[in-house]
Amino acid sequence: MNGGDKILSRIKSDCDENIRAIEKEAADTCSQILEEGRVQADKAALEIAQKAEVKVSQINASSKSRAELEIRNALLKRRRREIDITVDAILDYLINLDDNEYFNIIYRLASKLSGRQGEILLNAKDISRLPSDFGQKLEQNGLSANVSKTPAEISGGFILKCGDIEENMDFAAIIADKRDETEDLINRELFAE
Repeated sequence: MNGGDKILSRIKSDCDENIRAIEKEAADTCSQILEEGRVQADKAALEIAQKAEVKVSQINASSKSRAELEIRNALLKRRRREIDITVDAILDYLINLDDNEYFNIIYRLASKLSGRQGEILLNAKDISRLPSDFGQKLEQNGLSANVSKTPAEISGGFILKCGDIEENMDFAAIIADKRDETEDLINRELFAE
């Protein structure tokens, strides 16, 4: 090998060594970048998983809250329907009492208006079944009133007209006026826990 070949061989050898060093450095850099990428990807995946877990927890809590509200509303709606049925049954019961019991209730209501006088309005059914001593019993309960021949548009009970003032003792009106108290009573009796 002559001197030029040796120089070329040496240059080639140095180049090969530099190429290997560059390739090693490139491989090391790639490995380092890949490792950093994996670490960052794992970190990002963990953050995404944690955020997803929080979001799922929030969605579950919201869904549970909505479901509880729906159940509560359904129960309240059912309870309201049961109360309406019960109130209607009470009114029906009062209206369909036998004549003696029915008019005893009328007299008790009249006693609440003791000292007043005027004209008493009844529905057509009540006018047709008035006891013969109706006026006397009203007076015994402190109410002085003439019975109107014109029937009132009420379900049961009576209306007392004292000039321009009307005292509404219609069963439906009394129950409506006492609705909150009636509902409390029905809730205690039907839905006591």
